[in-house]
Parts: sequence; structure tokens; C-alpha cells
Amino acid sequence: MPFKKLHVDIKEKLESLKIVAPTPFQKKSIPIIKSGSNVYCIAPNESGKTTTLIITTLQKLKCEAVGNTPRALILVENKERALELYAEFLTYTRRNSLRVYVGYEQLHIDVQKSEIFEGIDILISTPENMYKLFLTNGASTSQLTILSIDDAEFLSQNKAYNAINSISQSIDKCQYVIYAEKMHPILERFESSFMEYSKKIMM
Repeated sequence: MPFKKLHVDIKEKLESLKIVAPTPFQKKSIPIIKSGSNVYCIAPNESGKTTTLIITTLQKLKCEAVGNTPRALILVENKERALELYAEFLTYTRRNSLRVYVGYEQLHIDVQKSEIFEGIDILISTPENMYKLFLTNGASTSQLTILSIDDAEFLSQNKAYNAINSISQSIDKCQYVIYAEKMHPILERFESSFMEYSKKIMM
């Protein structure tokens, strides 16, 4: 069964990549994420979580640039994963106007601030780096519509956990999607804060 009810740009890109049908995880998760709910997406490696994250982010932003401040934020464990995910996003955004930016601790904060100021739609960052950007007025959260956390098990580290909690407190209204291989107890704690009323997809 092919992918249903996706933006035409996404469908064309999936076809060019010869991705013709959703995985069982994607079949279950994409409609729920598209509905706007907060979602825990728990599934093993190679189940299609990264592609789901990319597809649903592009779908949420309607594959077009709007304004200057980030509308999608994706938090990852480290610089290596940030750059890897950035490259994967560029595969999907080459033919549309969406602007993707990657930030990490090793890149000077003033450089990041000036580049973000020029206008972006999707920001990929580590929680600690994003918190630093927020504190220094380097990246606004006022227009965020979706915040995704990739391979969220890394939030068991105190610094990352505290950073995401602080970031979430600065966001007025936003959809949250957490991707992980297992439902770690640290992730369950978010149900009492920004993941309230969330749905769970367990594969």
C-alpha cells in the first residue's frame, strides 16, 4: 500500500528514492503524528523512524519557507548525529524552499546566531546548544509548531534532560514527538510536563 495524503513534493521524493510503501511502523505512526497529537514513537532500529521524522516535519511545514524564525526543532544527541540528520533532510528539501540549519556546541554561538537570523524553517541541534541559543536570544521558539527528539535515550544524561525541560517551558504551544527504541523511565517523566495527553506507538 503506498503512502497516503502526503504533500506532493514528499510523494515525488519518496518515489525518486524508490520508497514505495510505508513500513509497519510508518503506517501506524504517520497518521497519528499528522493529526497533531503529542506522540511517543517506540520502535526498533531500522523500522523507519528517521524517515518518519523527516516526512512528518516536511508535511507539518507544507514544504515551504515561511517567515524567519524556526517552525520545527529537532533535538539530537551530538554533533555527529546532527550533521548526519542534516544531510538526510537536504535529500528531501532540495526541490522546495524549506531552509534547514544545523547547530552544535563546537560551532561558535555568535556564528550560529547570525546565520539563524538570516531565516530558517528547521533547526537541528543538541538540547544544550539549543538552550544556549535560547538564553542568548539566538533562536526564537515563538513560531515552533513541532519539536521532535531523535533517538531520545540520550536524555538519560542529566544535562540534556535539564536542557529539554527548560526549552519546553519557554514554548507556548507546540506538538512534541519523541522517537526511541525503548520506553525509558526518563522519557515517561515527560508525561507530567510537555508530553501530557500524549499517544504511544509501540512496535
